[in-house]
Amino acid sequence: MTNSNIEIELQPSEQVNFIAKTLSDKKAEKIRILDLRGVTTMADYFIICTSASDVHSKTLADEVSEKVADEYYEKPWRREGLEVRRWIILDYVHVVVHIFNAETRDYYGLERMWNDAKVTSYTD
Repeated sequence: MTNSNIEIELQPSEQVNFIAKTLSDKKAEKIRILDLRGVTTMADYFIICTSASDVHSKTLADEVSEKVADEYYEKPWRREGLEVRRWIILDYVHVVVHIFNAETRDYYGLERMWNDAKVTSYTD
């Protein structure tokens, strides 16, 4: 007997790979996954990518939001940066997605800031 009210616990590592593939499918560039477990309690993972333009940034954010909602029935806890689109953040609590334009990514250097995290480049 199954109970339809039982919540399925999502494994953040599954969600990370799903999001990275979604970004890759929409032509995001330089996708990096930072494993923050044991480094901070802020999140388990950051996914960082670069977009080709502000329109592309919005497209990436919309695609990730839609696909995660369809696959995992989860909406971002917070969405920031959609107006200016230089740095869009989709916060899924355990997984935080950072969509940058190239100039802003270089300036803030999240990979350098979180250099104790294990960094993996995502390739399809």
